[in-house]
Formats: sequence, structure tokens, C-alpha cells
Amino acid sequence: MMKAQNINDVRPFIKTKKLNTFGTLKYLNMPDLQFFIWCNQQYRVNRGIYNTIDQWFYEYGIINIYSRRIQLLAFLDSVKEDLNEPHSSKFIRFGHGGLTKRLNDFINNND
Repeated sequence: MMKAQNINDVRPFIKTKKLNTFGTLKYLNMPDLQFFIWCNQQYRVNRGIYNTIDQWFYEYGIINIYSRRIQLLAFLDSVKEDLNEPHSSKFIRFGHGGLTKRLNDFINNND
């Protein structure tokens, strides 16, 4: 397992301006469970996927939880735009190895 270092804490990957709205910023300060429930409602992401994304950004080097949540929302926002599908399933699905590939693509395209 990769040892997390605070190397990518302040480097922004955000493309969308929507994440900087006051309404979104209040969600970033919620306790973890409430923040997850909000993400679930907004992005149809289950707890396992949410935890995997959060862990991936942490291991990537985004240690600060506030910064990590901003990246998590930017990632989910990009996935939601890419899928652009009607609510055909209860949760977003990535397929085997798909989540890691999408996370790598997200970082590489926003680097």
C-alpha cells in the first residue's frame, strides 16, 4: 500500500465552477456520514464506491479532507456528465477495474 504524503493537497484539479458555490461549500463541512448521504443523493454513488474514491485520493496525496472532498465532488461531477444517462440503475456502475481507470484519467486530464 502506498504511504500517503501531503504532496497534492493544494493543487487544484477542478474544472467546474459549480463546486465553488456557497451551497456546495456547506456540504464539505458535514460529518462524514451526512456528506456521503448527500453524495449518494446527488451522484447515485454507493458507500463502497465513495470510500474507494476517498481512499484513492488520500493515497494519491490529498491528505486534507476538505481538499479531498472537493476533488471527490469534481470527479463525481465529471463522471455524471460523461454518463449522461437516465437513471437506469440505483447506483453509478464502473465495471471491473473501471473506477481506478476513471480516477487515473481524471487526474491525468486535469493535471
